[in-house]
Amino acid sequence: MQFSRELRNDVLAGDITLTVRLWTRPQVKPGGRYRVGLGEIEVDAIELVPFAAITDADVRQAGEPDRETLRRRAAHAGPIHDDTPVYRIEFHPVTSAA
Repeated sequence: MQFSRELRNDVLAGDITLTVRLWTRPQVKPGGRYRVGLGEIEVDAIELVPFAAITDADVRQAGEPDRETLRRRAAHAGPIHDDTPVYRIEFHPVTSAA
């Protein structure tokens, strides 16, 4: 799964555990593992919700300071209004046993 370069370390550290994506269809599935930079994440849950359903807690989990910043980051595939369906994806980093 793609994350902006400035977010990757926080994703792999477990500080960011949620992302919002504007996709036409799901690109990940629960239980799936996906490369992020030099590490991996595992998807815990994915749901299609209107952007208005994204909570303040979701915004914090996504590592953003506010909803509008999250909306702008997720909108690279098109505009996001409150009624726009987005994928809300929860995940955690995978640590490899040495």
